[in-house]
Amino acid sequence: MASSMAAAAAAACATATALSPSTATVQRPYAQGRLVFPAAPSRSHSLRLRAAGRRSPRATKVVVAALADPLKVMISGAPASGKGTQCELIKTKFGLVHISAGDLLRAEIAAGSENGKQAKEFMEKGQLVPDEIVVNMVKERLLQPDAQENGWLLDGYPRSYSQAMALETLEIRPDIFILLDVPDELLVERVVGRRLDPVTGKIYHLKYSPPENEEIASRLTHRFDDTEEKVKLRLQTYYQNIESLLSTYEDIIVKVQGDRTVGDVFAEIEKLLGSSLDKKTEMVSSA
Repeated sequence: MASSMAAAAAAACATATALSPSTATVQRPYAQGRLVFPAAPSRSHSLRLRAAGRRSPRATKVVVAALADPLKVMISGAPASGKGTQCELIKTKFGLVHISAGDLLRAEIAAGSENGKQAKEFMEKGQLVPDEIVVNMVKERLLQPDAQENGWLLDGYPRSYSQAMALETLEIRPDIFILLDVPDELLVERVVGRRLDPVTGKIYHLKYSPPENEEIASRLTHRFDDTEEKVKLRLQTYYQNIESLLSTYEDIIVKVQGDRTVGDVFAEIEKLLGSSLDKKTEMVSSA
């Protein structure tokens, strides 16, 4: 099992490199489990964005909206920002189709599609997959019936100005762009303390979610790039990429503080998406 997990990790790293818009690698933390981190008061990196109001969590109820133009969402967050957890909650609550460019790329290559074959050629040469190939994959996925009928959640894409402009040219634009903002110190702490159990695939954290016993602790592994130095490099690249997107999405991008509990973060996101749905409903009613 350890060897198969190592192969999967290598494939994930290769995909992240292929999608990255710069020479430094922007990696999305991958895990078979999710960690819940406590809130943290400190902040170190601030983007010039407005923050949304807070709301208390409430019981989950799936939102179903029969709209001519369903909800369209983009979400971005640094490594270990909790983006994956929030995507799962959004998908469950609002019924949106969750779309990740990295997942699409791997699926296209596995299926042997024309896009996948072209992407594989570049990846085998150690080159970045050109934006037009990835954008075409994203476009085709967004045009599928489930995304058209239920709305979509585009996860971690676009990553650069050129990718954003390519989507704009195709008239692919979200109703809202959610940006999870977490202090650098907390992001580094989350990543550096992360450990993997190669037997069960469960993710632990030495501080926030330690192993249950010494037997498990003795077999935990540490990703080679989950070091403070490498995390800071990934964060630097991430911030450069996000800054390049601000001019394109400045009217719809909203910063959500991600250094709180999962429930508090999602309550805020739920409020934002609910407001967007209300506006769409009003537009349909008045048409």
